[in-house]
Amino acid sequence: MSDLPVNPLVLIGVGSSFALSGLFYHLYQEKKKELTKLKEIPIFRPDQQLVRVLRATPYKRLQYVAVEGMVQADGEPLASKFVPRCFGVIQKITMEEHWKYWNNLTSTWNSRMMNKTETSNSVPFSLVSPGAYITDLYVKVHNPLEASGCYLERVYHKLKHAEGSLGNIALQVIGGEKPVAMEEGEEMLRVGSTMTGFGEVVLEGGQVMRLQAPQDGRKFILVPSDYRSFMDRHESSASMWKALTALTGLTGASLLAGVIYNLVGKKDDRSK
Repeated sequence: MSDLPVNPLVLIGVGSSFALSGLFYHLYQEKKKELTKLKEIPIFRPDQQLVRVLRATPYKRLQYVAVEGMVQADGEPLASKFVPRCFGVIQKITMEEHWKYWNNLTSTWNSRMMNKTETSNSVPFSLVSPGAYITDLYVKVHNPLEASGCYLERVYHKLKHAEGSLGNIALQVIGGEKPVAMEEGEEMLRVGSTMTGFGEVVLEGGQVMRLQAPQDGRKFILVPSDYRSFMDRHESSASMWKALTALTGLTGASLLAGVIYNLVGKKDDRSK
């Protein structure tokens, strides 16, 4: 084994570097394709231009577009359960108990979570042009809970530690279990936040516009940011995969060049 001309670890490093470079290049190409498709999607705001385009299209319908606007409740907004003067249109409250139980095999306390409850509330809402607090033009968001995308913002989170009461001590002695903490959390889609929706837009009546899930099977997506920020994140992701492709490729090439140099050097030494 000591007579091997090349260290096996170096060969593993060369192969791993080129394999990772190929993987990162594939991910880069996939992200480039996704970016190309995203750039082909028309972008609108809830304004007169969108109304004119809808009126000019057959069936007053745009099959797949992006609409950027500010969230506004159609009626009374939801008030946060924990944060004063915080209002939204979608609300999710979660509560979960943290317990520990005694494991006789390992003689240790192990953690587990139980009794998780989740409550969701929503009210109808629309997207309006930023800065237009009073306007007759808006895009109603139809069935937002059916949309994909992490568009809820965490507005509250607290971990309440259990107190050492007599009842808890009894549970530990009798059942080998003890409560540790209660975790509370609240997420909301807040009134006034910027949102971009990807889906189908239809015009009803003369002015009422509605954003809904596309009928052609494409994804109904809600993004908690403006369109430019959304695209910037995708472009940054593509740049990251491109940089990793170059880095791992150069690493593999450098290691391979070192192997070849050592082999040629040893061959020259033997010939002399």
